[in-house]
Amino acid sequence: MATLDPADLLRLSTGAMRGHPTRSVLSMLGIAIGVAAVVLLTSLGEGARRYIVAQFSQFGTNVIAINPGKTETMGIPGAFGGTTRKLTIEDSEAIARLPDVTEVVPMAMGQARVEGGGRGRSVFIYGTTSTLPEVFSFEIGQGSFLPPGDPRRGGSVAVLGPKLKRELFGEENALGQLVRVAGARLRVIGVMAPKGRMLGFDIDDAAYIPAATAMRLFNLDELQEIDVLFAHEGMTDRVAERVRKVLMERHGGKEDFTLTTQTEMLEVFGRVMDVITLSVAVIAGISLLVGAIGIFTMMWISVGERVAEIGLLRALGATAQQVLFIFLAEALLLTSLGGMAGLVIGLAVMFVVRLLAPGIPLHAPVEYVLAAMGMSAVAGVLSGVSPARRAAGLEPVEALRAE
Repeated sequence: MATLDPADLLRLSTGAMRGHPTRSVLSMLGIAIGVAAVVLLTSLGEGARRYIVAQFSQFGTNVIAINPGKTETMGIPGAFGGTTRKLTIEDSEAIARLPDVTEVVPMAMGQARVEGGGRGRSVFIYGTTSTLPEVFSFEIGQGSFLPPGDPRRGGSVAVLGPKLKRELFGEENALGQLVRVAGARLRVIGVMAPKGRMLGFDIDDAAYIPAATAMRLFNLDELQEIDVLFAHEGMTDRVAERVRKVLMERHGGKEDFTLTTQTEMLEVFGRVMDVITLSVAVIAGISLLVGAIGIFTMMWISVGERVAEIGLLRALGATAQQVLFIFLAEALLLTSLGGMAGLVIGLAVMFVVRLLAPGIPLHAPVEYVLAAMGMSAVAGVLSGVSPARRAAGLEPVEALRAE
């Protein structure tokens, strides 16, 4: 046996697998479970990351959010806490005069009961101005949005989200109808087009009223947020610095507010989800380690059972290196088959989950799938090295005596 061609190597390395199919399948199962776990868990992590990025991206990446309170000093925005200087409508007007600023939206929010059409429900109320649809890419389904004008004057009008309109008025036309919001009578002038949910908040189940009206109804003396729209993402740093400068001038030189750009939020969420995805991949990778230990155990037992076979191979001229290759190939074959089975199982489970629960975000990251398959191959080599060296180190005469 001077040479060992691939066909002979495959036939010899699969001999024990054919002789002990149950043991071989159980050994491969450990690797399969590990690979399937990596595929499923990383798919969930990557899917969640893409879902969050999509949720924020639908409002554009050229938006800056300004909240009262400085994050580093544990400032608490809105009605739950105060700052040295409050965010006001006048602040939003000053920001609107800055170069490169396209639109500004002052926001005052609260939760209240909305009654109309003989029905009522408690929803979020967004106090805002006529510029909100342009800043957040909202569309009007019926009627019109809040009219332009002095944001300090308010008004007795309201725009309903499509779900709120449907719950209150059904298929009846809501335009011109009176609703009661937190006890105040407002006339419906528009209904928003469906927008869906964002991070658990149902934007369609809400009402939009003038900012000054909301501040009066909710007894607020400050805005909870100012959103700034600028021309394009490349201006982010420049616009943010200008906004910071003008607000500090108006707030006595103190930076008692927090600026957050959409780009920063996306980067933060991206980094967080990358860490989570990597963490679950490492956890799932432990299953591969357990599977490798199973392969090692089986290969070690196999060497002990096949001493006579090894002796015969050596007597026929097989070198120690060829015997080593036979057992390494067997271990690599076991883990490779297990890895492919795990990949098929993982993708099949993903397919079933998408059919049964299409709302769950799943997306298999190619790099982690390839890493899992690579790890299974490496596990096969590492788990087979010691048993293979043990087999290659057997003396032919001693091995034949085992017969």
